[in-house]
Amino acid sequence: MPFELQVALRYLLAKRRQVFISVISLVSTLGVTVGVMALVIALALMTGLQGELQARILGSGAHVYVYKPGGIIDYRAEVARLRAVHGVTGAAPAVMGKAMISGLAVGFLEVKGIDPAMETGVTDLGTALTEGSLDTLTPANDEQLPGIVIGEQLARDIAAKVGDSVRLTTPNGSLSPMGVMPRIRRFIVTGIFRMGLYQVDAGYGFVDLERGMQVSGADRVAHIEVKLSDPYDAPRVADEIAEQFGPDYVTQDWSDINRELYSALMLEKIGMGIGIGLIVAVAALNIVASLILLVMEKTRDIAILKTMGASARSIMLIFFLQGSIIGVIGTIIGASGGALVSHVLDRYRLITIPSDVYQVSYLPFKLQPVDLTAVVIGAVLVCFAATLYPSRQAARLDPAQALRYE
Repeated sequence: MPFELQVALRYLLAKRRQVFISVISLVSTLGVTVGVMALVIALALMTGLQGELQARILGSGAHVYVYKPGGIIDYRAEVARLRAVHGVTGAAPAVMGKAMISGLAVGFLEVKGIDPAMETGVTDLGTALTEGSLDTLTPANDEQLPGIVIGEQLARDIAAKVGDSVRLTTPNGSLSPMGVMPRIRRFIVTGIFRMGLYQVDAGYGFVDLERGMQVSGADRVAHIEVKLSDPYDAPRVADEIAEQFGPDYVTQDWSDINRELYSALMLEKIGMGIGIGLIVAVAALNIVASLILLVMEKTRDIAILKTMGASARSIMLIFFLQGSIIGVIGTIIGASGGALVSHVLDRYRLITIPSDVYQVSYLPFKLQPVDLTAVVIGAVLVCFAATLYPSRQAARLDPAQALRYE
């Protein structure tokens, strides 16, 4: 074992008279551990929340939206053109409208008219169904009621289940002497879905394309939704579609639509990281304090070591190693503990939150290797920096002055 490391460990594990120094070293190590653990858990929380929201947003909607002012006449031809664009894996028409839905209770919803055969290639509606199916949205004959698929929370709010008849009241109705009278249409609930996003589960209903145009008052498809093989390639594909299809088309991608949400989440992640990172800085100050106390306690020992031939570099290295050992051990324990706690909290979903406020029902924790590496490297560097001043002061100690009154 190198001489400097041996002396550093001996000072670090001081006994008897110097037990107070050992206690301070232990407190410093615990400070680094707690700071690093808190920072790891906080970053895992913000990353998990952002990832969970993103997955649910992408599952309930498209990656790129293609609009044409005045509507799209032949949507099947446009869908075929869009599928030929590089990176596109699916495309489906859509019409949006608003309505009031009445079961045993009353609620409001966004009505989306879809082509059931194409919709499953763009959104997760098919796999999100908990009851019923999309096959019965279009009635087999004029005597049957058209179908509607509603969200789980909305079904709970209006006390409706599969097979129940509901009424949709739309603002665009017929003109009468009393003004425009709302039109009431009857539907039968043919399915209930759960996307996991409260806004969708509590406020969306899906009907076939023809009924969707009736509800919205449109005579053409409003837009086409596109799914990509790589969601993060959406801005490029949106620009490419706009360029290929001409100025009559307008595109918008999912990242642009949800820009405010992701900006807020990123800002919270940065702010939380800075705030909790101050804990590591406080722990580093503890290391400075403990090393300064140790230098004061070991003044005579340092003088003797210098008179025996120890260089200033060796003295500096002794205290540098001692502070580094505290920082490295605290960082390793803190990072390991933070990763373990994050894994347990995420796997067993121990922290539940109201989904109507935060969109998700539990706090997800996803620890990225990049975040963990950055925390470890940052904490170790801060601890290294904390050792520099005490180490230099110990190296500058004059043996004659230190031993004058001994």
